[in-house]
Amino acid sequence: MMGSEIGVLHYVLGFALGHVLGSVPCGLWIVKAFFGIDIREYGSKNIGTTNVFRTVGAKTAALVMLADMLKGIIAVALVNYLYADSLLNVVTALGAILGHSYSLFLGLKGGKGVATGLGILVFLMPDSSLICFGIWLVIVLLTRYVSLGSMVAGCSTPFLAWYLGYHTSYIVLCVLAAMFVVLRHKENIKRLLNGTESKIKQGNIKNIK
Repeated sequence: MMGSEIGVLHYVLGFALGHVLGSVPCGLWIVKAFFGIDIREYGSKNIGTTNVFRTVGAKTAALVMLADMLKGIIAVALVNYLYADSLLNVVTALGAILGHSYSLFLGLKGGKGVATGLGILVFLMPDSSLICFGIWLVIVLLTRYVSLGSMVAGCSTPFLAWYLGYHTSYIVLCVLAAMFVVLRHKENIKRLLNGTESKIKQGNIKNIK
């Protein structure tokens, strides 16, 4: 429907769609389905990929990451297919990121929005997402701090979007998402500064049973 007129209702519905899809607590449901435990009772209590990795291992963490990415991809892909409007894509994307972090299924609690944000990048700015993931991977491999990698990679996205010539609305999305990611990591920042942040280490379900 390229060229269809976009009104306020479209933006409201786009945000709502993003928020509902983003709210699906993939980490909680997947870990509970496979291992019968509530991931919120272990480690950092977070439902995201990192805590799943630390608690039950890499395979499940990879599945959770993929599922969280797909939430963002599906939300934005759907509205983009229907209307192909960049601002509507941005509003829907923000809804998905906020939905993951303030889930309707978890009393407005949730993860930090990194994997869902990466999924959105994969769909809207694929080349930027590859570079962003590369930055994250290098930092995590060098420092073993996932939080640091997530924040640096997130903060790189506005510059990548600008350098690669993306629409201004996408650059704004990256700025807002980067600010949000840093805000959600405020406790990690405190621990990084005082040297108490945990380095990434794969967990094993046998150790917590």
